[in-house]
Amino acid sequence: MANPWFDPNSFGTWFGVIAGGGLGTLGGLLGGAVGLLAPRGKGKRIIITAWTALIAIGVAMSLFGGYAWAVGQPWGIWYGPVLCGVILTVVLGGQFPMVLARYRQAGHRRIDADGLRTA
Repeated sequence: MANPWFDPNSFGTWFGVIAGGGLGTLGGLLGGAVGLLAPRGKGKRIIITAWTALIAIGVAMSLFGGYAWAVGQPWGIWYGPVLCGVILTVVLGGQFPMVLARYRQAGHRRIDADGLRTA
């Protein structure tokens, strides 16, 4: 086993609190915003950008944790980043096509409504 980069106990605890709690809350708020704004076709740029950024953060955390595991870091250093990264990547990545579909549906409804107004 390599020398630990950080104190495994405190790193694991603080990473879980900050990344797990903070990014989990942010992801939940973002999901709520999608549920509220996407059917109306509002906030598409900020929602898609934030969603993509969280997926990228998840991939980066997974890579960091995977590298830490590969070089022999203790469990407390690699487990938190891998867990948070995989959850962010899988959950948000899996829902991304649905978010795009909701915005696409809102666009189609707007086009249909414009057609009815002019008819």
